[in-house]
Amino acid sequence: MKFEEGQWRILPGTEAIYPATVTDCVVEPDALTITGYDHVIKDRNDYLHGTIITARFSSPAPNVIRVQLTHFKGRRDKQPVFDLDYAATNQAVTTGQNEHQAWLKSGNLTVCVPTQGAWRYDFQRDGERLTESDSHAVGLFTQNGQTYIREQLSILAGETIYGLGERFGPFVKNGQMIDSWNEDGGTNSEYAYKSIPFYLTSQGYGVLVNHPGKVAFEVGSHHVSRVQFSVGGHSLDYYIFGGPTAKDALDQYTALSGRPATLPDWSFGLWLTTSFTTNYDEETILANIDHMEELGIPIRVFHFDCFWMRELTWCSFLWDKRMFPDPAGMLRKLRDKGIKVCMWINPYIAEPSPLFAEGQQHGYLLHDRDGNVYQVDHWQPGLAFVDFTNPAARAWYAGKLKDLLDMGVDAFKTDFGERIPTEVRYYDDSDPERMHNYYTYLYNQTVFELLETVKGQGQAVLFARSATVGNQKYPVHWGGDNSSTYESMAETLRGGLSLGLSGYGYWSHDISGFNGTATADLYKRWVAFGLLSSHSRLHGNTSVRMPWLFDDESVDVLRFFNQLKNQLMPYLRAVAKEAHDHGWPILRAMTLEFPDDLTCRTIDMQYMLGSALLVAPVFSPRGEVNYYLPAGEWRNLFTGEVTTQAGWHKGKYDYFSLPLWVNVARGDQWECLKATLQIKN
Repeated sequence: MKFEEGQWRILPGTEAIYPATVTDCVVEPDALTITGYDHVIKDRNDYLHGTIITARFSSPAPNVIRVQLTHFKGRRDKQPVFDLDYAATNQAVTTGQNEHQAWLKSGNLTVCVPTQGAWRYDFQRDGERLTESDSHAVGLFTQNGQTYIREQLSILAGETIYGLGERFGPFVKNGQMIDSWNEDGGTNSEYAYKSIPFYLTSQGYGVLVNHPGKVAFEVGSHHVSRVQFSVGGHSLDYYIFGGPTAKDALDQYTALSGRPATLPDWSFGLWLTTSFTTNYDEETILANIDHMEELGIPIRVFHFDCFWMRELTWCSFLWDKRMFPDPAGMLRKLRDKGIKVCMWINPYIAEPSPLFAEGQQHGYLLHDRDGNVYQVDHWQPGLAFVDFTNPAARAWYAGKLKDLLDMGVDAFKTDFGERIPTEVRYYDDSDPERMHNYYTYLYNQTVFELLETVKGQGQAVLFARSATVGNQKYPVHWGGDNSSTYESMAETLRGGLSLGLSGYGYWSHDISGFNGTATADLYKRWVAFGLLSSHSRLHGNTSVRMPWLFDDESVDVLRFFNQLKNQLMPYLRAVAKEAHDHGWPILRAMTLEFPDDLTCRTIDMQYMLGSALLVAPVFSPRGEVNYYLPAGEWRNLFTGEVTTQAGWHKGKYDYFSLPLWVNVARGDQWECLKATLQIKN
């Protein structure tokens, strides 16, 4: 969001106030506060008709500093707030001051503020400047009748910015304007299903804007040497995670916001679905599963998409008995085959659903400002929204799902949760703007906690689309509606890399694309990428994704990479433990593992699967790949070839291969891979 017109002018229709002079500095044992006045003080007349903004600095944990900017302290706090560990205390924090400045030190991270004079503050790590908020960085603005407060943190020359959720555009965020506001926009747009107001930088620190509603980011765009973030209202709250590496910053951030749960081994196996609008019944489902098994491609999870329920009734949570006359019996047959079952759901109730009247009667649905049930004719007729701020509504919704779990269901695909209206009234009077993104947290939390209660900890699995800060605790998440093209395959990877740098440990995507039907060539290339991701699902829109529908070789390719992933399971378990313990993603951007390699900072067409395995998918029907090996000893997983030649490499690959290299220096991971796959010496 822009407020100024270059360096010298304010945009038309905008009023701006900047703190100019520090008039007070209060140092406490565990915090410090400065007061900024919008006048430069020359005489006593300058103390009249002014505005003050305060900045309070504290530390919940070592190497983490919280900043709270406030104008008008008498305003009531709005709900909801992110589910952070606000009770965390840092016994090691120290404060101090001298004649000219005061400071708060937390671990290796320090914030320094002036005790008087011009308003500014800077953050240092080990005594060197990390970032700063300089003149006119903090501002209070009125635009189109609305009030906004903003911060700008400096970017060093050559510094690169990452994260901000699952973003399908350029991997490096410098130069972009990004609104943290969930939308159902597909993967070929600037919109995001998972908006996370958290970013990482190549300097090895992270920033979380602690605001669940819309946060407008200008990343080296409005002011080319600053990251700007602004929110509506009179206060702004953010945290700086000092690193010193991006891995450390992710560890610090997820310690505060939550770590990914432990997942069962079966979730890492191959998922097959009915796909969206395809015709299916018990007979076709069982026949497809049997054929996959006959071909040597075992399925670990079978997913029933939307039409397990009768059309126009989503969600009713009732089986369509025309297609599934004996659902309990069918689920027993799947269970006897050792296959887990996932069911599609969403948080909306259509008017024709038998649940609509029940939800309306008991007040379980969102209301408009006149007290009516809020309804829209979108997706389903007369659609209403479950009000997850109402504890009784959460219990009611979970109770419907428990009936399915009791029948033999194992997991849920928690679809949707992005287009949440703001013209509504919540049970607990939450602010609708702040609830737009946060709705998905309550939705997925409700379902995941039910699964943990029924199945036990370590056995709960979602396949979720929408997310915000904290949703990483409720995995897995998938990338949404991509398309059957190489370009969409690349944008899908960019989204996964960005989400991984936003604190999400697990991530998946629709193999060969959701929209359209892939060529046999693309299908086989995407299978390799999909089976070398944390979770692997064959899913589509108007067509199914069984390999024999593409060509005979597709069967062999899927079998090959499915077997490879099964062989990799001991390694993936070790990497998954890192996700649970530290918040590090399984699918990692190159720069996360090689932060000192300048080339890795911009690479977004290859990745590290864990810390030891480099994967470069094939993004061309020619089968050619340009890929980069950082310095070190690398061993080809397929051939046993060893190289220490760092730099760019080029090769041409058949459908049973791609650049797949092991970093031998990665200690235990290398030994695990070597023992598991019996790599040639």
